Amino acid sequence: MSETSARRIHVTGVVQGVGFRPFIYTLAIEHNLTGWVRNTSAGVDIEIEGPSAQLDAFTHAITEKAPPLARIESVKSEEIGLTGEYNRFEIRHSHGVEGAYQPISPDVAICDDCLKEILDPTDRRHRYAFTNCTNCGPRFTIIQDIPYDRPKTTMAEFKMCPECQAEYDNPLNRRFHAQPNACPVCGPRLELLPSPDHAVPGEWDDLPWDEIDAARELLKEGHILAIKGLGGFHLACDATNPDAVRRLRERKGRAAKPFALMMPNLEMVMQYCAVSFAAAEALAVRERPIVLLPLRPHPALNTEHLPPLANDIAPGLRELGVMLPYTPLHHLLLQPEKGFPPALVMTSGNYSEEPIATGNADAIERLGPMVDAFLVHDRDIYIRNDDSVIRPLRGGTQHSIMPLRRSRGYAPYPVALPFAAPPMLACGAEMKNTFCITRDKHAFMSQHIGDLANYDALQSYEHSIRHMEHLFRVQPEVVVHDAHPDYMASKYAVQRAEKDHLTRVAVQHHHAHLASCIAENQLPPDEPVIGVIFDGTGLGPDNAIWGGEFLIGSYTWYRRFAHLKYIPLPGGDAATQRPYRTALAHLWQAGIAWDDDLPPIKHADSQERTIIRQQIERKINAPLTSSMGRLFDATAALAGVLQVVTYEAQGAIQLEAQVDESESGSYIFDLLEPNNPQTPWLIDPAPVLRSVRDDLRGGVAVPVIAARFHNSVADMIRDMCIITRRTTGIKAAVLSGGVFQNATLYQKTIPRLEEIGMTVYTHHLVPPNDGGLALGQAAIAAYQVLHSDEN
Repeated sequence: MSETSARRIHVTGVVQGVGFRPFIYTLAIEHNLTGWVRNTSAGVDIEIEGPSAQLDAFTHAITEKAPPLARIESVKSEEIGLTGEYNRFEIRHSHGVEGAYQPISPDVAICDDCLKEILDPTDRRHRYAFTNCTNCGPRFTIIQDIPYDRPKTTMAEFKMCPECQAEYDNPLNRRFHAQPNACPVCGPRLELLPSPDHAVPGEWDDLPWDEIDAARELLKEGHILAIKGLGGFHLACDATNPDAVRRLRERKGRAAKPFALMMPNLEMVMQYCAVSFAAAEALAVRERPIVLLPLRPHPALNTEHLPPLANDIAPGLRELGVMLPYTPLHHLLLQPEKGFPPALVMTSGNYSEEPIATGNADAIERLGPMVDAFLVHDRDIYIRNDDSVIRPLRGGTQHSIMPLRRSRGYAPYPVALPFAAPPMLACGAEMKNTFCITRDKHAFMSQHIGDLANYDALQSYEHSIRHMEHLFRVQPEVVVHDAHPDYMASKYAVQRAEKDHLTRVAVQHHHAHLASCIAENQLPPDEPVIGVIFDGTGLGPDNAIWGGEFLIGSYTWYRRFAHLKYIPLPGGDAATQRPYRTALAHLWQAGIAWDDDLPPIKHADSQERTIIRQQIERKINAPLTSSMGRLFDATAALAGVLQVVTYEAQGAIQLEAQVDESESGSYIFDLLEPNNPQTPWLIDPAPVLRSVRDDLRGGVAVPVIAARFHNSVADMIRDMCIITRRTTGIKAAVLSGGVFQNATLYQKTIPRLEEIGMTVYTHHLVPPNDGGLALGQAAIAAYQVLHSDEN
């Protein structure tokens, strides 16, 4: 029999709001141990006494058997003196620790146990839309402060009924200290309201009395609803009703950008989409992101006699963004039934480019013109949080998913840094903004904020910064921003640094992309990499717009080894909305005549062509750019795919959608070696553009041209990496920047690099686009500040 001893244990990570204390309680009872457990602002504290062998088994089980939502970062145990005062094990009240912090659980999809309850007619939570437990439900979007206790959430105003309170107080119940715990008697309630702007034909009173049944009836009849969810409102309609989808596009001001869909189950998704094993896993994870999936042809629908999806769901594309239900309300709304839509559009509740609506009054005012009715509830959303988006991948040795938007379900769980960081705020980019707050080795990435040029988004940005700084007890000593002085995030950083007397660090855009990828892959600072950084826009130190870059470097330094040859961009940012203008500039730079048979020439009348030529030749509002994003735009325009876009990267997205996957042909870039080894290599796309023109005139199909262009870019990356490795000896490459959201390019590039012996690192925790930029900004500034004494 082992001797009795006592230990004090401190556990850090996501260990609050995930059933961790009842887990510890049950574990202690199983091992016949006495003592206590409590939440603190710094994690979970345990004092425990019993036989040493049982204490060893208990400590081992903390990590081996932790609850499914827990993410344990550390378990620190120390021997303490026996007190002999404990005769049982108990759960004590939470304890605040001044200045301490701990990670917070993201919002989590409904668990199987809760789902069974809402579908069971005999259960007291049957059809209750706010059912949750310690294994699921809202977290980040309702938390106002830590420790995570009900009075510090938006559930504070809902007093639990005796039955819910008994569950909450019972350590052996899965709802023990489930802070959002509620039932139809005591919890939040739904309400169906008519839109003040669009009257529903017929008598409102003729709808079913039940809010969910009434909402389903309106959706069946082709109406558009605003539905309040976890992190904001969705706009919903029948995805198989072309008229409803068309009206939603018109009202929302969203001409062509694809809509996300929600389907009731995986079986239904497989009727409309090709679902790989990786995609099926991605759809079912507890984060429940939107997953991009290849669209199946309509004949695949015959087995179930299902209606086809409206053509306007994703115009010009061959893939859909699909998610499964993740709240009780979603499951109840989408219950399969004859005559009910097999899929709903579930797009963000906002007018294009605005932040999503969260409050009921705000939603009625802002969304009223877009919808016919509102399905609201009275549980407040403290922090807005859009749906996350991921792309399943195939081939190569890389990760099976790529995040494109990291938000609900993932934020604010931290990304681990490879070194400790001082308290910092990294302000992120202008588009697809997220920000990052650092403390120790934690990089707390925010939810998706969006385009900061929008005033409401900027207000949301500032509110979210204040909230996360408070939650994680961070008082920044350093503020980091993009080197572009006109970005709203940069202006915020300047003002914040002046107001709070902070050290301010400006970071070049593409260096931040490189650092973002090496940081999430935990690469050491003393091992430089080749950074293949392709995107649309980023200010270079020469005041040109960079975007087709081969960098070498690490956290503290970078050098531009090669880049796409500069072209003038007539009209500056205006050209990003008109790919034909970018095509004209590329043709001019390549010495290719503006012949009337070429699609971009046809699109621009003679007067506009004259103005564009003058802008280019006289260098009037025609900044130089090396952007790979603009080369994709130009190629899309030259191939006749489209001449004008209505959303970011539409040209590149629709060009990729045209790709003939069976085509192996390729075009050739000129790789121009500099006379001075201190100046970069130039990558000239002129031969590629001439080949595209010749193929077009020769009657080659656009899908073949699109495939050859993608192949040529992948070949160029391989060839340029060979040259870079030969010159520098560096054998590792990172792929970052928004262009690498392109799955075709990504999946063509990686095998080419692996075949020549390169080690390739890609994004799997944060997006390759500007949504991941703040992580790179933080990593660069942290290492710079920590090692400033060495310089």
